[in-house]
Parts: sequence; structure tokens; C-alpha cells
Amino acid sequence: MASNASTLASFATGIGTQGAVLQVDNATQSIGIGTDNPQAMLQVGTSITMEGNLGIITATTFSGDATGLSGSPDIVVGTITASGSVSVGGTLTYEDVTNVDAVGLITARSGINIGSPGIAATLTADGGAIYSGIVTASSYRGDGSQLTGISVGLTTEAITVSSGTGTLNLTDAQDHKVTATGTCTITVTGGTEADSHTVRIINSGIATVGFSTYFLFPSGATPTLPTADGAISLISFTVNRVGAAGTQLLSGASVNYS
Repeated sequence: MASNASTLASFATGIGTQGAVLQVDNATQSIGIGTDNPQAMLQVGTSITMEGNLGIITATTFSGDATGLSGSPDIVVGTITASGSVSVGGTLTYEDVTNVDAVGLITARSGINIGSPGIAATLTADGGAIYSGIVTASSYRGDGSQLTGISVGLTTEAITVSSGTGTLNLTDAQDHKVTATGTCTITVTGGTEADSHTVRIINSGIATVGFSTYFLFPSGATPTLPTADGAISLISFTVNRVGAAGTQLLSGASVNYS
């Protein structure tokens, strides 16, 4: 004990030459600088304390190289800013993340769960995706052979033509119902190459029905449809081409179902 006290006294004498307020407590082997009541082996004011046996340094702030910084059980800090790499060997937990901005690649080895407390979506490590809600996209690609719950059928367009031109929209429908009165001409707009369509023509009163040059019939012979009230005719065609070169419909006719 005497030897330790002598060492402290010698250390204090050296510091004292700088004019600092000094207190040496031989009984507790403590030195105080800027305080007359040191509570540790070395205490500088109220900011720095040092315990020789435990190796504890306490300060309001630290500045300089923090290589080898460790603590048990925890180190609690506020903001961490790193210009280099940050490596976490255990679990990195975020209490509140409002924005993640990654300049490079983000890799999640076991997948990603979205939503809390329930999981709304899961992106799996093998490239799969599981969603518990509604998935909306501007377009879909790929094989849809295993999709279920999908209702697909023909869409019908119905128009009435009275002594004029009736235009069928080939983009919006595949089945077209035309109620015709007087002298009428049927033409088309839109369409996709290789699509198939049907036109059902029902006469409401006396009707004379013809077709635009888009319709091509076998041997170039345009069929003569019945004109009587209530007569029904069926025209079927496949879109051969559309666009600036001119629409071509390869057509066939079945007339007079009345």
C-alpha cells in the first residue's frame, strides 16, 4: 500500500508543476485533478475517471482512433457514420426505417419478409414471391399455364347501323352483332394479325348490307346477303394483316338463317 501511495504522490507532484488543482488521497490511493474529492484511482474534473484494476475509462465524449473498441455486454451509441465498410456478425435490428437508399446491390441470403406484425409478402431465396394481397402490374410475361381463378371468353360488341357505315372495333371484341336497317356498309378498325372474329348480321326491316374493301372473300366474290326483315347472316374472318399497308380480312359467309 505504501509503495502505491508513494507512486501516486510522485505522479501528482509531476502534474502539480502545471498549476492544476490537485488532490492526493493516500488512503484510497486516488488522485484528483480539478476536484478535491476523487472518486476513482484517477479523476480529472467530472469528465474523466480511470480505474486501474478494472480498466474503465468514462468520458462525455471520445475523439480519435477507436480501433479495438469493445464492451460487455453492450456498447450503446447514437449515430454511426462510416466512410468504409460496416460488418455485423450477428443480427442487425432496425427499430424504425423510413428510407433505405442502396447505391449498389442488396443481397438477402434467406429471403425478404415484408409486413409486421403479419407477413404481407415474402421474397424467397430461390426467386419465388408469395403475396397475401392483390398483385397489380402494367403487364405480365411468361408461362401462365398454372394460373387458376381466371375467366377468359369472347367479348361481344353490339352496334346498330341505319342507312350508313358501321365500324367494328376488332381490338375490343371478337364477336360482333350488327343490327342493320336500310343500305349499310360494314368496315373495321384496329385488330391484331391472326385474330379470328365473327359478325352476326340481323336485318331490322329491309336491309341491304355490303362490306368495305378490307374484307376479302374467296375468288373475290362478295356474298349477297338476304334483304328481308328478320334475316340472319354470319360472316367469319381472320385478320391477315393490319397497318399502313392496309387491313386484310380473310372472310367467309354463311347467309340466310331466317
